[in-house]
Amino acid sequence: MNRSRSRGFTLIELIIFIVIVGVAMAGILSVFNTSVKSSADPMVRKQTIAIAESLLEEILQKEYVNPSGGNTGSTRALFDDVDQYAGYSTSGGMVDVSGTAVTGLGSYNISPAVTVSTATLGSLSVKKITVSVTGPGGTISLSGYRGNY
Repeated sequence: MNRSRSRGFTLIELIIFIVIVGVAMAGILSVFNTSVKSSADPMVRKQTIAIAESLLEEILQKEYVNPSGGNTGSTRALFDDVDQYAGYSTSGGMVDVSGTAVTGLGSYNISPAVTVSTATLGSLSVKKITVSVTGPGGTISLSGYRGNY
């Protein structure tokens, strides 16, 4: 009788392979689980950044100087130039332009207050705006420049 040699894996080899892969996956998943538990909540950080970006964009779209010549804006809805945002802050949660509280954002505040300073970039005079938002995960500060163009 001639027996042809079969090719492939034996049952013992497959079981050993499955055990090795299982142990390796358990190790990798335990490291991944530990790093996820110890990291800051990325959603809270993203929300804080989104709020700061939104306010900074709002400010950067305003005029470089007051178009009416006087300080006419006493509330955020009436602000018409960059300088009127200097010192703006919130303490009771986020509010929209009209001053209405934004649902779900009560633990976020514009704090410390917005700063506006004049700077020179080469021969161009610009205003540097710094917005800081404090949330459950800490404070995020963003800066932008508004030129007179």
